[in-house]
Amino acid sequence: MARKMLSDGELNNAAAAEEATETHYDFDLFVIGAGSGGVRAARFSANNGAKVGICELPFHPISSEEIGGVGGTCVIRGCVPKKILVYGATYGGELEDARNYGWEINGNVDFNWKKLLQKKTDEILRLNNIYKRLLANAAVKLYEGEGRIVGPNEVEVRQIDGTKISYTAKHILIATGSRAQKPNIPGHELAITSDEALSLEDFPKRAIVLGGGYIAVEFASIWRGMGATVDLFFRKELPLRGFDDEMRALVARNLEGRGINLHPQTSLAELIKTDDGIKVISSHGEEFVADVVLFATGRIPNTKRLNLEAVGVELDQAGAVKVDEYSRTNIPSIWAVGDATNRINLTPVALMEATCFANTVFGGKPTKADYTNVACAVFCIPPLAVVGLSEEEAVEKAAGDILVFTSGFNPMKNTISGRQEKTLMKLIVDEKTDKGIAIALKCGATKAQFDSTVGIHPSSAEEFVTMRTVTRRIAYKAKPQTSL
Repeated sequence: MARKMLSDGELNNAAAAEEATETHYDFDLFVIGAGSGGVRAARFSANNGAKVGICELPFHPISSEEIGGVGGTCVIRGCVPKKILVYGATYGGELEDARNYGWEINGNVDFNWKKLLQKKTDEILRLNNIYKRLLANAAVKLYEGEGRIVGPNEVEVRQIDGTKISYTAKHILIATGSRAQKPNIPGHELAITSDEALSLEDFPKRAIVLGGGYIAVEFASIWRGMGATVDLFFRKELPLRGFDDEMRALVARNLEGRGINLHPQTSLAELIKTDDGIKVISSHGEEFVADVVLFATGRIPNTKRLNLEAVGVELDQAGAVKVDEYSRTNIPSIWAVGDATNRINLTPVALMEATCFANTVFGGKPTKADYTNVACAVFCIPPLAVVGLSEEEAVEKAAGDILVFTSGFNPMKNTISGRQEKTLMKLIVDEKTDKGIAIALKCGATKAQFDSTVGIHPSSAEEFVTMRTVTRRIAYKAKPQTSL
């Protein structure tokens, strides 16, 4: 089926045509998936006067095809529980650093994994209930069960007891997110994903992590901060492919400085169960033994069981739902937001897409999502935050010379604690316009405006407004020359 995307005018014409053919539906909108994007779209649409239904799988910390929970990946098995564990892991280094700040810590300081895990579970249960209340307060009808699309305006919900009920809706929104995947390595069934890593019954004293993305380096930092021996394997020379190379190099040095063993350009060939744990054979033939092996090798859109191809909704090769700038599929009544569309897979982006959807369909304001200058953070220890273009991307896209300003220094806190861990701050500026290519401002701040700002002292943030000397100039279309 040929895919047709609609312009602003066509959106309004389509809406008018729908109003002209009055058909009774059970709902104005039915949402499949009550994660961050689905809940936002449901609530905001209801606030605009729509009658909204939403379905979600029963709650469980570890997802599967039949369990999930209101709140979705971010709240239940993603951003929130991960950040709680990052906080817990950070105290390991803080306790070490505290000694040089006058704290006399006598004897052993023990870490209680089970206690933190229970606190984490209590918090995600609290948030799960809050999300349910948010839906109820917006008069959104919540159904617990698995949803699938059986027609352009019909959703079938298989309830917990196995019975199936169908609902009609003028619009259907797919917001089913994504799920972790495992590479097909011999013994892969012995490995876990990030879902299980957040709910391990016992703390792993020996951990192996496969992957070079943000999930991999975050869990490596978590387990190492809590005292585990951690080996991190990744295919490239540096972790965090797609981020600025100079920042990647610093993250790698800091990970090693925290005691994580890095294995660049190395994958895993086989996992074997033994009495002593899991024997891991690397792609170079080296052997390791671990209590847990985490595969952090990417996620795939969670669309397999939605019956989309039978209905005619177009998917890409990865299984992501194809949508236009308004998040509309090739079927005019069916829409999709969040990780299921595989655009920028971040919770705040899913929220933005959901808001734009509600404005477009029920708010009378056709709104396209704006993906420029989306900030993101990697919660390794210490963390990384970026916005805008990397130096490599800037060189590719800029129309003139690039000016790179950097400030690398030992933070004040580390001068007392004695920790050898550097901070790097970086601004990338288009020389022609004086505008920051990687500055976290939608208003298009210039370098001169940064220079004229009075900083907060003493703080690391003031480095951004005191960088006066160009670290390097990159000629138009030249290769980046980073100080790795």
